[in-house]
Amino acid sequence: MNKIAQALTIAGSDSGGGAGIQADLKTFQMQGVFGTSVLTAVTAQNTLGVFDVHLVPLPTITAQLKAVAEDFDISAFKIGMLGNAEIISCLAQALAEYDFGRLVLDPVMIAKGGASLLQQNAVHALKTELLPLAEVITPNLPEAEALTGIAVCDDDSAAAAAAVLQDMGVKTVVLKGGHLQQSQSEVCRDWIFSPEGDFVLESPRFPTRHTHGTGCTFSACLTAELAKGQPLLQAVKTAKDFISAAIEHSLNIGAGHGPTNHWAYARIKQERP
Repeated sequence: MNKIAQALTIAGSDSGGGAGIQADLKTFQMQGVFGTSVLTAVTAQNTLGVFDVHLVPLPTITAQLKAVAEDFDISAFKIGMLGNAEIISCLAQALAEYDFGRLVLDPVMIAKGGASLLQQNAVHALKTELLPLAEVITPNLPEAEALTGIAVCDDDSAAAAAAVLQDMGVKTVVLKGGHLQQSQSEVCRDWIFSPEGDFVLESPRFPTRHTHGTGCTFSACLTAELAKGQPLLQAVKTAKDFISAAIEHSLNIGAGHGPTNHWAYARIKQERP
């Protein structure tokens, strides 16, 4: 009997279902991985914005981590929304005790509608306490700039930002170029800087506002593939294909930034001869 791959997401809850814990568990499921979760925050949000944020008390976060660690065989995990420095420190201390396998860090800082999801004083804690533990970090361009002070606009600035992040201890940097609107390019360019080499992945840029949860979904797919034992670069490529399909085949849900289509990738694979 084949062993079932198990993964963990540590993140906030999105009542709109497009990002956070909800997006992560949907993605794990679609990729054939059993998902577990640790909630760090409960948010009231939909496609129009974030209206309330309640950070989960530290003892409850610790209890969730302990419960997952004691009963599941987690081989890869991702970290998303953390909220403040205290939660980051709490998590870093717990990770010194529990082995959840390979870590994908998605530095969630700002919601699609512009709401802040990470207090400013927490950025230092993120850089010093969690980045050294991560195998992969997956920032978008505003997040990369917030962490490094470097505005990414081309290959050279991408390499410079990645070097700063790797100096902080992270092994592989995946810079997501979706925010780069240079010359209204029809191509979305992502940069991968890893011990195996540096690579660029490109995909079409789709004209849609329905991109809520793209970062969560991308990092969740990457985590799921690592949990199944896929090599890192293959896992990144699969995650890129997954999120590209999820954006292209829009669900057209909500009046604002709608969610992506988490089942599009699987349906495309099924339809192929």
